[in-house]
Amino acid sequence: MSKQTTGNPAHPQPEASDFEEHGHQRQLAGWAGRVAITGALVFSAYQLTVAAFHPFSSLIIRSLHVSFLMMLIFFFYPRRRGSHSGKLPWYDFVLAMVSFSLGFYHMVFEADLIARSGDPTMPDLVVATLASILVFEAARRVVGLALPIVCGTFLLYAFFGQYLPDALAHRGFGFDQIVSQLYLGSDGILGTPTLVSATYIFLFILFGAFLEHAGMINLFNSLALGLVGHAQGGPAKVAVMATGMMGTISGSGVANVLTIGQFTIPLMTRFGYSRTFAGAVVATSSMGGQIMPPVMGAVAFIMAETLDVPYAEVVKAAIIPAALYYFTAFWMVHLEAGRLKLLGMPKDQCPNPWRALKEQWYLALPLAALVFMLFNGFTPMFSGMMGLALTAILILGAALAARMSATALRYVFWFALGLGAASFVKWGIVPVIALIGVLVVGCFFVKGGSKTLHTMRSGLIDGAKQALGVGIACAIVGVIIGVLTLTGAATNFAGFILEIGEMSLFLSLFLTMVVCLILGMGIPTIPNYIITSSIAAPALLKLGVPLMVSHMFVFYFGIMADLTPPVALAAFAAASIAKESAMKIGFKATQIAVAGFVVPYMAVYAPALMLQGDAGWLAVVYIVFKAVLAIFLWGAAAIGYLWAPLSVAERILATAAAGSLVVAMPMTDEVGFACAVVFVVWHFLRKKQQLVPA
Repeated sequence: MSKQTTGNPAHPQPEASDFEEHGHQRQLAGWAGRVAITGALVFSAYQLTVAAFHPFSSLIIRSLHVSFLMMLIFFFYPRRRGSHSGKLPWYDFVLAMVSFSLGFYHMVFEADLIARSGDPTMPDLVVATLASILVFEAARRVVGLALPIVCGTFLLYAFFGQYLPDALAHRGFGFDQIVSQLYLGSDGILGTPTLVSATYIFLFILFGAFLEHAGMINLFNSLALGLVGHAQGGPAKVAVMATGMMGTISGSGVANVLTIGQFTIPLMTRFGYSRTFAGAVVATSSMGGQIMPPVMGAVAFIMAETLDVPYAEVVKAAIIPAALYYFTAFWMVHLEAGRLKLLGMPKDQCPNPWRALKEQWYLALPLAALVFMLFNGFTPMFSGMMGLALTAILILGAALAARMSATALRYVFWFALGLGAASFVKWGIVPVIALIGVLVVGCFFVKGGSKTLHTMRSGLIDGAKQALGVGIACAIVGVIIGVLTLTGAATNFAGFILEIGEMSLFLSLFLTMVVCLILGMGIPTIPNYIITSSIAAPALLKLGVPLMVSHMFVFYFGIMADLTPPVALAAFAAASIAKESAMKIGFKATQIAVAGFVVPYMAVYAPALMLQGDAGWLAVVYIVFKAVLAIFLWGAAAIGYLWAPLSVAERILATAAAGSLVVAMPMTDEVGFACAVVFVVWHFLRKKQQLVPA
């Protein structure tokens, strides 16, 4: 993790290019670089083959996925952070090859492992032990020490928990039972999170990488600049809108900071926003990408698999909260611009959004197709394959269409490609693979075609590299799941939450939130969600919280942990660009992201906010109106400005009104609405008096 940045010139601040979400990667050269790049390409090819043809059983797919992850991690990530040598040490090469070979053990001995389940042989135990150790080391290199320590603590509990006091103790398990649970079956490292990583998550990461390399970031920036760049405080609104759109294809908040933030943070500071506020805006809006449909973050796919519901149900539950989250960020930057009297960019300096869309319209089609398929009964894997295949066809097709001088011929060409892509739905992947193959061959014979092929190659490589952090987190968190399954320890914490819930549901929710935020200080969102949902979500369900809402509750606060000091990963990433204290950015980001802290509580008491339960559309409209009004009031109170600067008394009244609208108690809504009316009228009259000349 990047160290905290300060404004002290004696302490040089990290450059954005030095900051990576998951450790620091080596820039390998020579034979090692060629081997590593080849490994990344083979990894992507393997995952595409799995998605298209599903050639192996589920357990083999998972084991090979983990072996590819470990191999590439030992290639790209050094043993010590801060080591930027372009050379590959011999021991890392050995570890990479051993890691890769372990994945084939399940392929060769799958039938035997099933037959002797529960009675492992010595080779089984050696392979399982070695694989478990290598997973811990690979995770340490990518995500740091915190997550391996947490998982190691659970592992120690499995080995020595029988010696703890009765309230915490289990009956005791042998070494063979524990190690078998960790790796040989489908309840540990090769559990559900790894399955989701090996199927849905990799496809959608690759999908996002392809769109990024095709120029989607430039399209998003052009659209945002053209639509809101000239408005009051336009540069900050561009940041919110661009990161929101980027969030539709990228599930990584830190990646959004480092891509969109490179452009928007300097733009905001140039137009008058403070460095702290500029970094906080980008950090806040970037983290919202994990809850922004249709792609969302990797957790959404794990949630769908865990709850055994269609992915579209998770998307449906996230739509309104995501909109409220981005409305909050947009409203906050609007008020800050008003407080500082900041203007927008000159309109003649803003690009024409419709011209940008006209020139790169084809990049929006994969997203449109993805949304359509997710909401029309197709599985996430099939939808992801369709989106990825369509992206490849459009990138290659655009290179060939650019060489066609006749407009009519170009339209005929696009129509033919559309028919070819549509054949995916009816006749499967084979015709589409053939079509992509024809387009690839065609690119060898046109000017600029080699550049397009290089874009495709870069997308495959970057997709594989971006999947390493997510994939290894999914793998190592399987240790916790395996231990909880083996020992039944989750019932202890769940029982504690239930005891508190008998006194107050709010206290149970608050305790769950605190656990999420504390865990999030050291571990990524995925393991944070898996741990807390395994322990707390069942207890919340028994307290009457709908299952989807309870899972979304822990999901949200896992995301908020990346904004909450002292360890705020998104804030550190923004600080590396803004050249400002990460602590200042983190505290300001939590203020801007107030909806992320409030909406989950509102959804528990009013599930209609996440479109859950039997409530009709009137109930949905009412709760959304309440949430929007609360955000309106909280924003004014937090920034200290509405139509004019607010007095202390006005800010207190606005805060009280917003709080009353959120608290689900008798008469609180009526009190909140009344206070809101008093606040607005009072502020309007006070502003009017200020405008009257003396």
